[in-house]
Amino acid sequence: SMNLALWIVSGLLAFSMFGAGAMKVVTPRVKLALKMKWAATWSDSNVKLLGLAEVLGAIGLIVPQATGILPILTPIAAICVLILMAGAVKTHVDFKEPVVAPVIFALMCVFVAIGRFGIL
Repeated sequence: SMNLALWIVSGLLAFSMFGAGAMKVVTPRVKLALKMKWAATWSDSNVKLLGLAEVLGAIGLIVPQATGILPILTPIAAICVLILMAGAVKTHVDFKEPVVAPVIFALMCVFVAIGRFGIL
């Protein structure tokens, strides 16, 4: 069913965002910069804030819908993560890096937002 598909996509997206965000929060920026070129150009606090936004987005993708407490926050979280992924695509393009992952995550966000807003 559509609800099951939305849960699967939301879960995969939340898992990915939580992992990526938590890594940015706990790993020193200079260490991240060894693998992520963009991190070398960002401040420590901006990297931590991005990580926090990803973690909060992950929570927002699951918790409101799962608890029934303000479930409207779930599609709003999907739009917020979509905005983060649009920034990721631009950053990867600027650094001539592959954009496949953030594009896939962005499409997943669109699906969750449309599905949870009840448009589908």
